[in-house]
Amino acid sequence: MITVFAGGVGASRFLQGLVQAVDPADVTVISNTGDDVEMFGLHVSPDTDIVLYALAGAVNPETGWGLAGDTFAVVDQLQRFGYERWFNLGDRDLAMAIHRTRLLHAGIPMHEVVAGLARAWGVGCQVIPMANEPIRTKVYGPDGEIDFQEYMVRMRTEVEVRSIAFAGADTARPAPGVVEAIRDAEAVILAPSNPFVSIGPILAVPGVRDALASTAAVRAAISPIIAGQVVKGPAAKMLQSLGHEVSAVGVAAVYRGLIDLMVIDEQDRALAPRVEALGMRCHVTDTMMTSAERKAELAAEVVREARRVPRAMGQ
Repeated sequence: MITVFAGGVGASRFLQGLVQAVDPADVTVISNTGDDVEMFGLHVSPDTDIVLYALAGAVNPETGWGLAGDTFAVVDQLQRFGYERWFNLGDRDLAMAIHRTRLLHAGIPMHEVVAGLARAWGVGCQVIPMANEPIRTKVYGPDGEIDFQEYMVRMRTEVEVRSIAFAGADTARPAPGVVEAIRDAEAVILAPSNPFVSIGPILAVPGVRDALASTAAVRAAISPIIAGQVVKGPAAKMLQSLGHEVSAVGVAAVYRGLIDLMVIDEQDRALAPRVEALGMRCHVTDTMMTSAERKAELAAEVVREARRVPRAMGQ
């Protein structure tokens, strides 16, 4: 089994390749729910939905989120009634949120809700939320606490991030299947997602970090930073504002002690010795997922390289 810690767009693109490279039935995805948000009275799970849409082949290829060909009649009408439209949800995306909210209000736990959504979309791998309890990522800027989606969407990541917290994490537990997916995996892969707000919330759930630290699985991570820049999202800004080097080395340092293999882009080849000095192997390749073929090639390469790392390194 291959277990993947997944955030949003970068993770979804990697997963599209992974299910081409290996049997989807052998893939388990642990999804970040730290950026879940209530909009228009509905429970929205952006990262989980991006993963589901991507694996179903239905994601909007232009944005990396939402559904291809979706319409926006509902938010158009809500705007007429005075609702703000800084968080844009398509009509079919809203249907997902309506269904999820109804089930949660009926007392169905999040892991069962997500499993049902995956089945409805015909997703062949297992997708598990990191926890059933609500956990909310908070960023702290010069003027104090900001909800993550406010920072990410409304403020367009323009605020300097001085610290990050995960409200509710202390009292949460890993969703059923999460610890087992880490413990029993052949390899655990941290997708090319933001290490602070995509992977960080998963690691903040009590028991997850310990499970990753102690698993016999080989643990690999793919850097979302290429040549000092991020492909998408605020990871580079966060590395800088939080006092880390803005490079693949900076990402590797965040994961130090938790991974055995770091995959970096060929543009960062010169950084490989510094990555390996942190106590992990480094593999250099083209990590830009510019086509379906390249996504599959990268995923196959990461799995192949993970299998070359002695499992004892993961203990």
